[in-house]
Amino acid sequence: MSGASWFKKSIIYHILIDRFAGFKSEKNWEKPDFLGGNINGIIEKIPYLLDLGINTIWISPFYKTTAYHGYHITDFNQVEPHFGTLDDIKYLISACHKNKLKIIADFVPNHLSKHHRHFIDAQTNSKSQYFNWFYFIQWPDEYLSFLRIKEIPKINLNYKDARDHIINAALHWLNIGFDGFRLDHVIGPTHSFWKQFKQKIKIDFPQAVLIGEAWMMGIKKSELKTINVKKKFINWLIGSASDNLFRQYVGELDGVLDFKFQELIRGYLINSDISEKKFKKKLQDHLNYFPENFYLPNFLDNHDMDRFLFLCKDNKEILKKAAKIQFSINQPPIIYYGTETGLSQNKSMWNIPSYGDLQARQPMNWNNPDKELLKFYKKLISDRKNIC
Repeated sequence: MSGASWFKKSIIYHILIDRFAGFKSEKNWEKPDFLGGNINGIIEKIPYLLDLGINTIWISPFYKTTAYHGYHITDFNQVEPHFGTLDDIKYLISACHKNKLKIIADFVPNHLSKHHRHFIDAQTNSKSQYFNWFYFIQWPDEYLSFLRIKEIPKINLNYKDARDHIINAALHWLNIGFDGFRLDHVIGPTHSFWKQFKQKIKIDFPQAVLIGEAWMMGIKKSELKTINVKKKFINWLIGSASDNLFRQYVGELDGVLDFKFQELIRGYLINSDISEKKFKKKLQDHLNYFPENFYLPNFLDNHDMDRFLFLCKDNKEILKKAAKIQFSINQPPIIYYGTETGLSQNKSMWNIPSYGDLQARQPMNWNNPDKELLKFYKKLISDRKNIC
């Protein structure tokens, strides 16, 4: 097994920094603005996380950014002031390790904010040293980006200077103390990049875990030009969660997020598309398709999709059934913040023209948690730890 074998026993808690803890008011949460959640808020909630029983924290991007969610990065090596300081990050890592918690961070190598100083320089000067960092189709205003979102230009990771900058940023944060990364949009960079990325990371940090997000949900045919996977048109036709797509990262990463499990559990318990027998067969076939040392951390929902509890019409018995199945699988389970306290949403994100994803990113319900559901999750986690 790889040096990141510790990850096999992980029970992961997924935190969106701005919406988890530290905000002074929940007012205007439905607007795409900084609410006030921060690193110190997470530090203050470590006793809560320890009591819950999880052993690994995954935090959203904390790098300097123009967006509350952190994915529009303006500096990969600096901490966003809305979230805190470098000392706050160091203290959070130290506090986690002191309490025997691992901590991984969201890392975003494929793109950056159009307000990043390197892109500004490249867009205003065709002779810029950063011109080749990006994919200009017709300079200065036509360029490849993350899918169709012009706010976040795509980085040319085949260009050595750009590639080195991103890899060195990852090494910097591992040197600060992070235990690994959830790697955003791994289908964007080339497989060649990922091989180099893993090689460089594992030389100095063999125990660092590298988990990719390989998902093609919502991608339009015209956006395939921004994607770098084998047989991308076929994988796009097959659907968002493809085993063949996941397998492309065997040997390149330590694992990928298990979007297939999420798809199957929804089909079984919410949409009733498949019977219990068929669900079990499809799930087993899916899991058997991968090597034993390739991790497939599973989840019921995340920040990019409607919450599971909302989809099952706030029926907590269905949520509990899904969670039991999730925790029965021999792969690391992920709990999206608030699932354990009954946090839901008002309407589907897909029925809202702009910023619908905020529905699934509501502030943590510290003032009115479902205590019975929380108790259920504590026992579920405790039982899991006793078995592993």
